[in-house]
Amino acid sequence: MKRNVLFALLATLPLTLVAQDAPKAEEKPKAEAKPKADAKPAMSEKEMMEIWQKMATPGDAHKKLEPFVGSFTAKVKMWMAPGAPPEESEGTSEAKWALGNRYVEQRFEGAFMKQPFSGIGFTGYDNYKKRYVGVWMDSMGTAMMTTTGTADAAGKKFTSSGKMDDPVQKKTTTMKEVMTLVDNDNHHFEMWGPGPDGKMFKTMEITYTRKK
Repeated sequence: MKRNVLFALLATLPLTLVAQDAPKAEEKPKAEAKPKADAKPAMSEKEMMEIWQKMATPGDAHKKLEPFVGSFTAKVKMWMAPGAPPEESEGTSEAKWALGNRYVEQRFEGAFMKQPFSGIGFTGYDNYKKRYVGVWMDSMGTAMMTTTGTADAAGKKFTSSGKMDDPVQKKTTTMKEVMTLVDNDNHHFEMWGPGPDGKMFKTMEITYTRKK
């Protein structure tokens, strides 16, 4: 079988060589493309590096996250359904700057449904998108929730929205978060999600107090 294949290849070789050696039809010279009047000149390496440097440098928007850095006690309220009594628990939060003051890394320890609960989150500011960005993961699942949002001019109220998968309803749901800075030692977190009727209701509330 292999020999027959080899003979077939050798038989077609002369035809291939003839085709390659055959004179090609005279090609007409292509007209040179004229640059568009509004075409921008290519950036120099220096200009590109300056843009990257600007995007990579923490600024005033990052400094607004400073009050959230430190050790805090946390009082948590969770609502499993609209109108239901909240489940209350306590926890601790350890937050520190990461990657050269670009992100705040939070590690939370507490309880959920009377079971140990751990969570890790990162919050930063995207200089290019001009929005605060965050990611959260915890011991109650294997998915990560991502959020984007803005802060008021005073840096006292941070409002974000995010999406997460609901394995019960088998669909992606939208969440809303608001972090309010009371003062340098206290801040308040609230989260809303869709209820059975599709309307948003408050699902979580956390009061953070700095440890002395």
